[in-house]
Amino acid sequence: MAIIEECGDICRPKIGVYALTSCYGCQLKLATVQKIMEIVQAVEIESFYMISSASRMGSDVDVAFVEGSVSTEKDLEELKEIREHSRILVALGACAVNGGVQSWAEGDKDYKKLYAEVYGEGKITMQGRQATPVSDHVKVDYFLPGCPPEEDELMYFISAFLFGTFPEPKDYPVCAECRLAGNSCILIEKGEPCLGPVTTAGCKARCLSHNVPCIGCRGPVPHGTAWFDSLAKLFKEKGFDRDYIRDRMKIFGAHDENLEPMLDKIFGGSK
Repeated sequence: MAIIEECGDICRPKIGVYALTSCYGCQLKLATVQKIMEIVQAVEIESFYMISSASRMGSDVDVAFVEGSVSTEKDLEELKEIREHSRILVALGACAVNGGVQSWAEGDKDYKKLYAEVYGEGKITMQGRQATPVSDHVKVDYFLPGCPPEEDELMYFISAFLFGTFPEPKDYPVCAECRLAGNSCILIEKGEPCLGPVTTAGCKARCLSHNVPCIGCRGPVPHGTAWFDSLAKLFKEKGFDRDYIRDRMKIFGAHDENLEPMLDKIFGGSK
């Protein structure tokens, strides 16, 4: 889906960056990429509240980057408005793609129970909802995972749109990047509960390079392709049961449609 058409050399695509319920880390990452000044000269920033007080909702844009989960009725209203006014919508970061950490209780606790545990009898002014990814509510054209996404990925997405092509998603696990980095496998050698075999690549195995097991912040690998890597079988061999691995995967992937199928492949069928 090209966004640059026959508009001459002065064509500058209109970009919007928006936040629903989130920590604003994905916006901050985008606002601080090293080549941000070159980017803003190549595009028109119609809305990006973190860098411009002149931002506003309702502007027509070529590409909308949306971070955060739909966790309030206001989120849902704003998301539908963004979708209505954008040609391309990109789910930006873990919360937008998979619901984020605020979705960890999906399937285990409903909204009323969660509200009572957090607020008790207290009242909040906004109407809350069970946190969900943006794709549950509107059409999403592209998904950019990460907590936050990597700088080179942000540049790749923006460059692809500028050149009239489209960004291709990663469909392989963190293990591939971990091995390319020359790391020893802490799942095999140390028995650490690493989610590298079932987590979407793109982070260059940063945590693993510091001897920290992957916690899956980039969400489960799409399309079932994590199974290029038989390391997933080691979860069982190392003594991790289905519930333990599910709990770890749900931190960043509670809404991912591949979560239960992946568990089935690891542990041999439904629980």
